[in-house]
Amino acid sequence: MTPFPPTDLPFVCFGELLLRLAAPSGELLLQSPHLRTWVAGAEANVAISLARLGHPVRMASVVPDQALGRHAADTLRYHGVDTAAVRWAPGRMGLYFLTPGAVDRPAEILYDRAGSAFATYPAGHYDWERLLAGAGWLHVSGVTVAASAQAGAAALDAVRSARRLGVRVSFDGNYRASMWAARGEDGAALLADIVAEADLAFIDRRDVALLLARPELAEAPPERAAEAAFARFPHLRLVAATQRRQDSANHHALSATLRTRDGVFDAPGRDMFDVVDRIGAGDAFAAGVLHGVARGWDSGETARFALAAACLKHSLAGDAHVLTEAQIRQTMDGGLDVRR
Repeated sequence: MTPFPPTDLPFVCFGELLLRLAAPSGELLLQSPHLRTWVAGAEANVAISLARLGHPVRMASVVPDQALGRHAADTLRYHGVDTAAVRWAPGRMGLYFLTPGAVDRPAEILYDRAGSAFATYPAGHYDWERLLAGAGWLHVSGVTVAASAQAGAAALDAVRSARRLGVRVSFDGNYRASMWAARGEDGAALLADIVAEADLAFIDRRDVALLLARPELAEAPPERAAEAAFARFPHLRLVAATQRRQDSANHHALSATLRTRDGVFDAPGRDMFDVVDRIGAGDAFAAGVLHGVARGWDSGETARFALAAACLKHSLAGDAHVLTEAQIRQTMDGGLDVRR
């Protein structure tokens, strides 16, 4: 059973488009004078994945009217995302710098996005009636809410408008403690207001503990945290999360669980060796779940597909998952033999 009826209506993803600048594999940041660039952003990653999976997708964002902003918008269009709702404004492009991990050295991220065109864009300038017209789902994430007070207010306006217009809401926790600390708060109250409008949430027990101001839930069994979330947020019908075991920077294991108000659906863990890039795996998982929901698959199949998508992202450099449904299903069936 699926908790939502299938739909072929467009997805709308709202969030900041970023550029990622990464040191070469095996190097520290600026150890050599080379950086690889990728278009990034949690919601943009989901938008690209959904478009590659065959869905109509619109991106709502703000980028600076200069070469970096144009490149970001061009990249989304290349992958089939509608960028008519991307606005151009004065300001700078949000950036982040990545030092890839290796062996026992963890990856490190340095954000440089304060005061970006997106972060400073007034919340009242978004026309959500028009931006959400004809949409089936709106997807936002906690990293956008943390970007600035204006971005957080815009996200809240977006989800409340979607609820009023009958557009379903998907929210990915994507909690960034460092971004909230820079604002001198933890964001719990605003995030709870947004989750209150969500039909589907990508959150784990740590997120629930924060949202409900119940720290004991961070170490409680996952089912207890999910039950608390369902009790607190009446619109919520599906909670999805992954669980990661990390033996080294290059050897991870990932499993997934989807919980509805009526049942639990697990996707067994998968080991991943020689990891290329883990950034964006959560966004690939989110897109996989939304794909299954939109297609009307049962929750068990959706969980397995979304986990396969997340695992495959670890094989791809860059932030976005760009493989097709057929390629993802091939790995679900064990089709890794290049001679096939």
